[in-house]
Amino acid sequence: MSGNASSNSFEATIGSAKPDPILTLDDMVRTFGGLRAVDIDHLEIQRGIITAFIGPNGAGKTTLFNLITGFDKPNSGSWVFGDSSLAGKAPHIIAQAGMVRTFQLTKSLAKMTVLDNMLLGAAKQRGELLRYALLPTQWKKQESKVLEKAEGLLERFNLAHMREEYAATLSGGQRKLLEMARALMSEPTLILLDEPMAGVNPALVESLLQHIENLRDDGVSVLFIEHDMDVIMGISDWIVVLAEGRIIAEGTPGEVSKNPAVIDAYLGSSVAEELKNV
Repeated sequence: MSGNASSNSFEATIGSAKPDPILTLDDMVRTFGGLRAVDIDHLEIQRGIITAFIGPNGAGKTTLFNLITGFDKPNSGSWVFGDSSLAGKAPHIIAQAGMVRTFQLTKSLAKMTVLDNMLLGAAKQRGELLRYALLPTQWKKQESKVLEKAEGLLERFNLAHMREEYAATLSGGQRKLLEMARALMSEPTLILLDEPMAGVNPALVESLLQHIENLRDDGVSVLFIEHDMDVIMGISDWIVVLAEGRIIAEGTPGEVSKNPAVIDAYLGSSVAEELKNV
């Protein structure tokens, strides 16, 4: 197992308290007609580690991402990010608070260059405000720093050679890299990745995994959804398992792979046996 969760002493029980939670959810419910897509009593996401959400299709993983990032509204519930309640906040306010996300289907602006996509990701740019628009001295210095940061991230994500190309020309894997790099322009403390490996050429998977681990090593907390069990077991510090909107288990990769409830609901005995060797 990677990361530092192996040294934690808290018990691997559902809703367990964490030493330093960055995100806490309480009584979170989202229904669609008679279906309870999300029904979570209590969940804490620990700061500084990689936490994976797993579960079968329809388990409520992406719906939960949408709720905590403001792209959907719960029927009830509250969630606290750091010391701030985010209930009822708009997505851009949540992003400005330090929680950003990517999507299963990438949201790059195809008719803009790679560099311009990056520049749009920077928060609180003075040049975008009408009161500063005609006062270059108020925003030129900041603009230079934003450009420097964007180019640095493009280098880090191996996209510098594509800086002037339209985002539409990127491969699926490169778009995932661009979306992750753009998310970092706002200097988040928590990043949510919705199936970052989906549709990615196997040649780019290792690169994406390394970038995710680097985020954690740089102090960014990571929460991600993934279906590839090799990826999950290889990179996660902590795993939360959902089924039919509810959390049925949480723990380290080793604990989760041996949990009878997880095996019955998701993994299957044959898959669980394979994971013992991962």
